[in-house]
Amino acid sequence: MTQSTGVLQSGRIRVLKEGCRTLDRNVGPVVYWMFRDQRVRDNWALIHAVDEANRANVPVAVVFNLFDQFLGAKARQLGFMLRGLQQLHSHLQHNLHIPFFLFQGEATETIPNFIEECGASLLVSDFSPLREVKCWKEEICKRVSDSVSIHEVDAHNVVPLWVASAKLEYSAKTIRGKINKLLPEYMIDFPKLGPPIKKWAATNHVVDWENLITAVTRKGAEVPELEWCEPGENAAMEVLMGSRNGFLTKRLKSYSMDRNNPLKPKALSGLSPYLHFGQISAQRCAAEARKVRTLCPQAVDAFLEELIVRRELADNFCFYQPHYDSLKGAWEWARKTLMDHASDKREHIYTRGQLEKAQTADPLWNASQLEMVHYGKMHGFMRMYWAKKILEWTSGPEEALAISIYLNDKYEIDGRDPNGYVGCMWSICGVHDQGWRERQVFGKIRYMNYAGCKRKFDVDGYIAYVKRQVGEIKKRKAETLFNKNEKELCI
Repeated sequence: MTQSTGVLQSGRIRVLKEGCRTLDRNVGPVVYWMFRDQRVRDNWALIHAVDEANRANVPVAVVFNLFDQFLGAKARQLGFMLRGLQQLHSHLQHNLHIPFFLFQGEATETIPNFIEECGASLLVSDFSPLREVKCWKEEICKRVSDSVSIHEVDAHNVVPLWVASAKLEYSAKTIRGKINKLLPEYMIDFPKLGPPIKKWAATNHVVDWENLITAVTRKGAEVPELEWCEPGENAAMEVLMGSRNGFLTKRLKSYSMDRNNPLKPKALSGLSPYLHFGQISAQRCAAEARKVRTLCPQAVDAFLEELIVRRELADNFCFYQPHYDSLKGAWEWARKTLMDHASDKREHIYTRGQLEKAQTADPLWNASQLEMVHYGKMHGFMRMYWAKKILEWTSGPEEALAISIYLNDKYEIDGRDPNGYVGCMWSICGVHDQGWRERQVFGKIRYMNYAGCKRKFDVDGYIAYVKRQVGEIKKRKAETLFNKNEKELCI
């Protein structure tokens, strides 16, 4: 069995740097650098930070570093994130009496500077497999004093990534057994989190949320915020467990039957924006789903497969494969077959600009692109078709992969995520898949076409549905702009 350190199993924590304690130096406060897991509830990283602070009888603070349009994020993603953080700040301050500091700039400077200023002895960070985050942590380890320890806590995965597997896994089949074997150890109850014993000294650090959100969303206005997706922990729990339209309470039954039908988006959980920004814990979602398994065993099992196995497989790929968003990251068979067919004649060749504006000869593909651009969320089944068509319509696999990642990260509310990178790599480079019958352009990569979609769902119905949806969004936007202009004229 996994041993505990304090209230956490030791396997959930990685020591990135062991600080050396000197007798003449007092133990300093604990700082939790929040990045991927933006929540107060059910957050193992925050629980560990408070527990360590209490055991050392020192105060604890939470810090967040805001990057300038991280990996191409625009108003859509940054607005959602900042509005969630605004609620989190209030919750921390009023319920736990823990201060929240927000910095802007390079984390490799702001975090070490803050640690030095407050004399912290421990920095706790949550876990992300993305290469940028790994590089920042390596640099921060070098920059902080030798007396500072740095712990990384996997608060995102149910089974911590490094415990689930110590290597790059080939497929869901190779990781599923490993994860399922470890679930009984890690699917434990979250301890109740109370205010830390020692209070942080009064601070004059103020976050001007309204002006910050206005500035950030204005700068990223090219991709506007969404109306349908309310940010924050409470909204996330409402989507999971709400009495009106909660996934587990009202919509679970149709999940196993309808989740692959793009005309029935309500059959999906709707949790991906909240899971991406860490506004809800995957472990909490899994625990609540298990409680209702007897009602809909097939639906719950399918949901847990996606929530745990597939999500953790995506993290595994991005952590152990440094080229997770490039052709270099594909298996050798896939690289060879794609290069063998790179010069095959294509029926159509489209530029990135044409694809972005949905200017292709395929009305189904155009509908999926428009759904993503305006609604911020493309149905999972359509994402596969969408990416495979980009492979078919561009000059080669490198360009196809670059364009699919660019569009996904720019428009999807849950872009810049291991699931997104792996989704594009699966569709275009056959990652976590197998070789299929060889054909033009695709080689042995799995093929999808319009006729296949027609057999699976009502294609014309989906195209009409997206057209209505986009029309309504544009109409509301025009009304909002008109009302704003009217108001300004009155002033």
